[in-house]
Formats: sequence, C-alpha cells, structure tokens
Amino acid sequence: MPALTSLQELIEALRALPGVGPRSAQRIAYHLLQHDRSAATRLGEALLHASGEVRHCARCNTFTEVEVCETCQDPERDPSLLCVVETPADQLMVEQTLTFRGLYFVLMGRLSPLDGIGPKEIHFEQLIRRISDGVVKEVILATNFTNEGEATAHYLAQMLKARGLKASRLARGVPVGGELEYVDAGTIARAVLDRHTL
Repeated sequence: MPALTSLQELIEALRALPGVGPRSAQRIAYHLLQHDRSAATRLGEALLHASGEVRHCARCNTFTEVEVCETCQDPERDPSLLCVVETPADQLMVEQTLTFRGLYFVLMGRLSPLDGIGPKEIHFEQLIRRISDGVVKEVILATNFTNEGEATAHYLAQMLKARGLKASRLARGVPVGGELEYVDAGTIARAVLDRHTL
C-alpha cells in the first residue's frame, strides 16, 4: 500500500476532529493550503506547543500548564463543594454561569462499557482520593444528560453515598440528551442553582 501524501495525511488528521467528516476535512485542508498558509503554520505550531505543554491538574484533572491549575489554587473557592464534570469544556460552561464557587473534578469521559470505558478510564481512583480529603462535603454530579452521563452519575452517587458524602445532581434545566458544552449559560446557571440531592 503506497504511503499517504502530505495532503492526504493532513486531511486524515483533520478528520479526527469532532464533527469533521471527509468532505469538511478536505475543504479545510484545501482552504488552509490555498488561501492561508500562515494560518496553517500557526495551527500546526499551536498544536505542537499545546501537546507538549498541556497536562492534567494534579487535583482536579483538568487541562493546565502547571502542576495545580488556577481554579484549584483560588483561595476564594469553597473547597467543601466539588462539581464533577465529564470534560474541560463542560467545566468551562459551568464557570461561565458565574453561579458556582466551589472546586471541580474532570472525569475526562463517562462510563461506557460497550466502548471499553470503565471506572479506571474516567480516573475513578483519583476522584476517590480527591473526595476523601475530609474537606469535601457535597459532590455535584454535573455529567451530561445522555444515557452514559446518567449511568456515570448513578454509579458515582452510589459510591458517594457509601462514603457518607452528599451527592446532588444538576436540575433538569439542561435538556435530556444535551451536552453542557452546547447549552446556553442561563440554562446551566438555573440547573446549578436548582440541583437536587440524589
């Protein structure tokens, strides 16, 4: 089988992006190479730099360039409240509501046994260590309202109850099947304020 050309490699790499199919990847590649080579160079350099510098926060598991992220270091935050989200994008959406002043834990996924994603893949052990610090009193489960997100919330709620911690879930202001990254800030704010105990 012949090796891919540079253009084919670029198109295949762009197809890895969410929501980008073969035709979209092809259009993006042609646009960058035909109309904006400096943007293509900047994009490549930014990806290389980010992949080398961005890591996971030692406390909350979100993306950061330092050992412990800025949010975890903020003394104005309430350390007794911990909001568990699936992705850094979900964390950003909750932050943009300006209604939550606790800390976070980012799972970097959700339980999906059919896809081979179990507790280990969503950093379950790190979360257990995080909530066992004696400071956390309530854990808000802000996983998405998808089947996998609901299963993850249920699993985590059972684990938290067994450890004597209060678990709450976002209220249903977020639409069923919705993902926080795509929900408007007002809806998320209402869901955070109207959360309920599980």
